[in-house]
Amino acid sequence: MSIDSRSWYALHVKANFEKVAATILEGKNLEVYLPTYRRPRRWSDRIKEIECPLFPGYVFCRFDVNSRLPILTTSGVLSIVGNGKVPSAIAEEEISAIQTVTRSGLSAMPWPFLRVGQRVVVRRGPLAGMDGILLSLPNRYRIVISISLLQRSIATEIDADMVCATQPRLSRHPAPAIAG
Repeated sequence: MSIDSRSWYALHVKANFEKVAATILEGKNLEVYLPTYRRPRRWSDRIKEIECPLFPGYVFCRFDVNSRLPILTTSGVLSIVGNGKVPSAIAEEEISAIQTVTRSGLSAMPWPFLRVGQRVVVRRGPLAGMDGILLSLPNRYRIVISISLLQRSIATEIDADMVCATQPRLSRHPAPAIAG
């Protein structure tokens, strides 16, 4: 199995070092993606909205895997996520889905990674054509978009009538046998 020399990779970085590492990597003329979201932060005298990484502890970078020394020597970068010492590329579709969500203007936030649930595809709106997992909350719905390699996800609110199922919900229990 060959690794595409210009794929996206997840870089594991020091805690609260995502922006610094991204800035240094950009200074090395690398393509970097640090998706963020805004959330309220309470101090004793005020509440302020701050920008936080959607994937805390990770920065995405597109580079030639055979030339990874400049990445590994970057201040704050701990490792390239992979299987053992072999970096694992992230599917272009997963990065593209995260970019679409962050550009849409819809509210997004980190979300626990889910392996099971109803898969849906968005039929209309700024996320049209994207698929994810639909969650039901009181009076609203969310669609969850995942980065499989990191086992991390983000969620954004969506109208339930904007989506349709892409596959039936998987059951944990086998269908009962019919006696004949």
